[in-house]
Amino acid sequence: MNDFLLFINRILIVVAWIVLYSTTIKKSLHMFQQNRYEIRRYWPWLLEHIQLDVKKSIKWVVIYVSYIAIAFIANRYPSIGSTLVILLTLLLSYQFARAEQRTSYIKKLNMTSRVKRQIVVMVALVLITLYLVFMLDWMWISLFTPIMIGIIWVYVIVMALITLPFEGLVKRFYIHKAKMILNQQSRLIKIGITGSYGKTSSKNILNEILSEKYYVLSTPASFNTPMGLTITIREQLKTIHQVFIAEMGADKVGEIDFLSKFIRPQYAIITSIGPQHLNTFKTLDNIIREKMRLVENLPVSGVCVINFDYDTVRNYRIKNNCKIIRYAIDHEADFMAKNIEYSPNGSKFDVVCSEGTYPFMTRLLGKHNIANILAGIALGRQLGLSWEMLQKAVSNVNYVEHRLQLKKINGFNYIDNAFNSNPEGAKMSLEVLKLMPNHRYIVTPGMIDLGVKQYELNKQFGAQMKDHVDTVLLVGRKQTQPIYEGLKESGFDMDQVIVLDTVKEAFKYIESHANKDDIILLENDLPDAFNH
Repeated sequence: MNDFLLFINRILIVVAWIVLYSTTIKKSLHMFQQNRYEIRRYWPWLLEHIQLDVKKSIKWVVIYVSYIAIAFIANRYPSIGSTLVILLTLLLSYQFARAEQRTSYIKKLNMTSRVKRQIVVMVALVLITLYLVFMLDWMWISLFTPIMIGIIWVYVIVMALITLPFEGLVKRFYIHKAKMILNQQSRLIKIGITGSYGKTSSKNILNEILSEKYYVLSTPASFNTPMGLTITIREQLKTIHQVFIAEMGADKVGEIDFLSKFIRPQYAIITSIGPQHLNTFKTLDNIIREKMRLVENLPVSGVCVINFDYDTVRNYRIKNNCKIIRYAIDHEADFMAKNIEYSPNGSKFDVVCSEGTYPFMTRLLGKHNIANILAGIALGRQLGLSWEMLQKAVSNVNYVEHRLQLKKINGFNYIDNAFNSNPEGAKMSLEVLKLMPNHRYIVTPGMIDLGVKQYELNKQFGAQMKDHVDTVLLVGRKQTQPIYEGLKESGFDMDQVIVLDTVKEAFKYIESHANKDDIILLENDLPDAFNH
């Protein structure tokens, strides 16, 4: 009878393991996806995540101590110990499943073909390990079960190394197919856009401007990686398209060089160059050289529109004799924006160039949005659009989602600038907020992915809020510590600084304290992997 009970318990522990690890595998792959399937990004995140969990709670200590205690019981009384192992594992499975069910992710796991392949490998690794553990006696099963919860997060790295050669082959195959499609359309006007900030906004604005004359395809959302561009070309590019706008992103040396040689654009826009992705680029000089590879890889007959307001762009010696068109707001350039006025309804400004002065209106807010429009106007003129067409297009340009987007939420006035905040964009959003009437709120978790300068730049961001914001809602106590210090040192009224744990709490605070005429700036919305 005792042997039969132990046999049944071995079947039940397998069931408990499957339930427990299915949730853990899904969550670990989700975070790996948010770290762009890259070990060099995932591993530092994992180390930081583990440290935060240990400091935040003693839950895991209690769990491990419980399993150790059960191991001692199982050593003397296998029937009792095995039953306790199963019960505790099922309890953990239930808690993990409930916590996962209650979690509202900013970016859900995208069940791509790649993720499905990763699941197969992860399941195989876990099954092999569980089989080995299954063959042990109950004392060791008890000791290994909690270890397996943590080891699955490390198995992600093993899985990534195993699948790396195959994923490389898949990537090269689809990029080759995309190149063939591009080569078949010899008359296609190809435009590359890169920069540290403003790529997506500039791309969307340029799309709307050029659509006044051409049939345009641009990469959707932030599809600015080799596979993002490949998917767009293979699935959306048709022979009727006259213009293809390719946003090109990079967070390490070599990526813009690769993308520009892949697409081979005749035209380019450099929106800005500044400190972003310093964790992987390491130095600002590396960022400058890499971003400028786009213009340097253009044909000699090509045209590049560059933002002359940035020292990093202005002082760089471009190694190409192609045509360069400069645009700026604060410096002399070929195309300049003057007499800028903001209101809750949008912006007005004049474009000054060698052809004359032309008035423009847009519903968009912010100096950087006007700079992005200016780039589109400069390239639009190069591609034959009249000033009347440009004025009409600019007046009709829609908000880019989550980028200084005016919106109503539950009757309150919000400026949604929640997508990938950076030092330059954050500063500009504060300038916009400063000009708004009534009480001004900001809700922010701060900025990430800024390397060794992250603390300093977030502290600077806090100091910049003085005289621009009336009430500050900081989301995440550890994440926003440098912002808090910057606010304090700047002389900000600290009674108007509220530190909260979640964005949901911030919305509740707004609804209970703000008036319907007040304005609330949402500055950055961290991916779940970084949202502690």
